[in-house]
This record gives sequence, C-alpha cells and structure tokens, in this order.
Amino acid sequence: MVMTVLVTPKALANQTVRDFKMLIDGKWISGNAAPIERVAPSHGVVVSRFQAGSKADALRAIAAARKAFDTGPWPRMTASERSAILLKAADLIAARADELAYLDAIEAGKPISQVKGEIAGSVDIWRYAAALARDLHGESYNTLGDGTLGVVLREAIGVVSIITPWNFPFLIVGQKLPFALAAGCTCVVKPSELTSGSTIVLGEILQEAGVPDGVVNIVTGTGAEVGAIMTAHPDVDMVSFTGSTGVGKLTMTNAAQTLKKVSLELGGKNPQIVFPDADLDAFIDAAVFGAYFNAGECCNAGSRLILHKSIASDVVARVAALAKHVKVGDPLDPTTQVGAIITPQHFDKIAGYVAAAKSAGAEVAHGGGALDLGMGQFMAPTILSQVTPGMTVAREEVFGPVLSVLTFDTAEEAIEIANSIDYGLSAGVWSKDFDTCLTIGRRIRAGTVWMNTFMDGASELPFGGYKQSGLGRELGRHAVEDYTETKTLNMHIGSRTNWWMPRT
Repeated sequence: MVMTVLVTPKALANQTVRDFKMLIDGKWISGNAAPIERVAPSHGVVVSRFQAGSKADALRAIAAARKAFDTGPWPRMTASERSAILLKAADLIAARADELAYLDAIEAGKPISQVKGEIAGSVDIWRYAAALARDLHGESYNTLGDGTLGVVLREAIGVVSIITPWNFPFLIVGQKLPFALAAGCTCVVKPSELTSGSTIVLGEILQEAGVPDGVVNIVTGTGAEVGAIMTAHPDVDMVSFTGSTGVGKLTMTNAAQTLKKVSLELGGKNPQIVFPDADLDAFIDAAVFGAYFNAGECCNAGSRLILHKSIASDVVARVAALAKHVKVGDPLDPTTQVGAIITPQHFDKIAGYVAAAKSAGAEVAHGGGALDLGMGQFMAPTILSQVTPGMTVAREEVFGPVLSVLTFDTAEEAIEIANSIDYGLSAGVWSKDFDTCLTIGRRIRAGTVWMNTFMDGASELPFGGYKQSGLGRELGRHAVEDYTETKTLNMHIGSRTNWWMPRT
C-alpha cells in the first residue's frame, strides 16, 4: 500500500485567490481578456488568476526590451554593477523563499519541502551568474605580425525571449534569466499559463533589486497567443525554451524565419544501467528517487531501468517494496514526497501509456492507477516490468511516475538499448568497477551521465541534451557566453599601400 497524506481543501478554503498582473516596461498591467484561473491540482480550488496576455501585449514587451537594449543603461553598465544587482536579487529571493515555494507548490502540485530546496538552488544559481558576469571577457592576438593587432569582443546578443514550463516554474527561469542579464541582455519572459505566480513575484524582486525598466518583461498567457510571436518576431535576437520536444521543434521553425539563435532544453527518456556488482542498496534508493521525484514530471527522470538479467527480479521486488513507502498527498504537507499530477488531461495521458504497455505485454509490478485521496488527481508510483525496447512506453517520454524495466545480458546490449531512442538528456551507470562506469559513460549519447548516483547537480556543471533532448547547454562556466556574440576587431598599425592595384 502506498503511504498517503490525506488531501483536504480546508487549508485553502479561506485563502484569497491571488490576482497577478503582467510586467511590461516597468509597469504592472492587466490584459483585455478574461483572466486565466489556476485550479490547484491537489486541492481542486482556484488559487491564482493570471492575465491572458495577447499578441499586442507580447509586441509591447518586445518593443520595451528592444528599446532597453538599444538605448538603455543595462548593456552599458560595468560588469560589476550588473553583478551587484544580481547578488541583491539573490538575497531578495532568499528573503521571499516561503512565498515563492508556496506558489510553486500549490500551482504545480509539487511537495513544499521539495520546492524549498529548488528555491535554495535558484539562489545559488543567481549568485553564480553574478560571479560569471565579472568573468566575461574577450581575447587579444598580438601574434599576427608587426602591422596587425586582433581583438575579439564578447557582446550581449540582444533581446532574449525566455519561455519556461510548468514542472519547475522558478528553478528553470533561474537557469536562464540571470545568465542573460549577466551578459547584458534584455528579456521577455513567458512562464507557463499553469504556474506563472512565482515568475511574476520574481519580477517584483528584480524591480526592487534595481533592474531598470524594460530589461525584464513578463507576459503571461498561452503559447499560441504569446509564445508564437516571442519566437518569431524580428526584434528578438535569441530564444531560450524549455518544454516538450514537439513544441521545441515548433520553436525552431518560428525562429528560423529570422535565423535567431535558439537554445532548447527538451524531453528525456533517461536510462539507469545496473550491473550485478553495483551497490544495490544505494541504487534502490536512487531508482525510487529518480523515477518519482516531482511525480515523474521531470525531463531528467530515471524512467528506464536497464538491469542485468541476473539481478532483475530481485531489483524489481526491492524497488517495489521501497515504492510502497513513498508518501503521496497534499503538497503543503512537509512530509509529502510526491504531489499531484499537473492537470486531469495529463493524468489521462499517463494512464494511457500504462494501459498501452499492459496491452503490449508489460506487467504492472507496482501501482498502475489513480489514488483516490478525495480531491485532485494523484497517481500511484508505478513499475512496469517485462518491458521490451520496442514498446512505446520504453521509447516515449511519459512524464509521470511510471518506471519501465528492461534487461540486458552484455554491456554492449545495455549500451545499444540506452542509445536506441530519440532522446539523450541524461543517464546513470551503476557498478563498483569504475572502468565499467567510464566505458559505459563515454559511449552513452547523453548530456549528463551519473556514475553510482543519480540526479545530482551543481551550478558549475553544464546541463543539456543530445539528439531530440535539445540544443545548447545551461549552467556551467560558459553559461553567460551563450547569451553573447563575438565580434572581431582587426586593426592595422601604421600605414599600408599596394592593396591590390599596382602603382606606377
């Protein structure tokens, strides 16, 4: 039996629904259409109202960002001045951490304890970006001959459209926005229409920290109405998008009209390859965490276990035994480990994958369906065994608390299974033989490979994917450079004649 925390709407019954506005050119404005009401996926009551931004709102925000970049002070500040403002923003985020965590927990259905960790991680990222702002520099070449000096400048790329998803509302905007600001860019931000609250509060924080008007604009609304113009408009120089692979492809198509730079962090179907000599006690814990963290609504989820056949039955039984103790329930309860599924529609999509897998021959080793907790939509942590590489559930991103178990005989077979799909975001390898870990790690086509751990991270480590998991990298020491262009200054020293035509 899955451990559950009783969900009740009483904690929200007397709460005032919070109404949010959009931030455009330093002013908080309302849209012309009826607002978007966000129903808490765990409690079934309206908790937030967001403005339904229009194409006209997006155009005003882009124009404000363009003006702020072309004529405003932000790109012309010293790096130390921008760094100081980013550091102040980090302090203000820390000061409002409880408010931000509540908004993400209730709008996204995420456990409050988990979100508090994400906010703390975001503070660290903002401080790291502030440090990188002062490290950004160009190059010089005095080796080109006596008459030539070459200088390579790094300049902010310009106006950046930032589009973020619903599963990590505050954390993911923190993986993009502070680095763009550190480089001297101006931005238009569109959070998911399901989870916009914490991003809007971030706008308040940035104003208080001293970010000039027009540098950060926040437009809420749908992708079709707001996101499309943000990815196609000629005054936007770069798009940074996190979301599904399908929408990522559409983003690239829109951006191609003006050949914008595009950074994409997309889906994943991430394997954990386990050899017989692995520390199984450590792995079992990591397997449950990797599969059910954030209710599996995580591009980095360890949703595929690729187990050596000699240990498969034992591992599945032990993972199922531990999964029974995962606490599913009210995101506002600090003991909850797995919260609600984001929408009823998404729940049906997850359930559809499970049903299709069963029809294809997979067996449900644990869970498999809904949990009736009296309100909202919750799904039991699920394990599917007897999965084969060709099954849809083994190849497509379920984005829910569903773990697929496959088996292998040889290391070559494990590598082939891991690399056989369209995604390449992350992977895990488990063996006490470090030669095995390194050999597998170097051959897996993924942006991050964890060895005897899973879903660890740090601001210093780049994050991104191979294949259809995306383009570019976030975080790491080069993160600010991603929001820049290089410019070559080729300077001649002294006079020069006889360019081309001979002189008489």
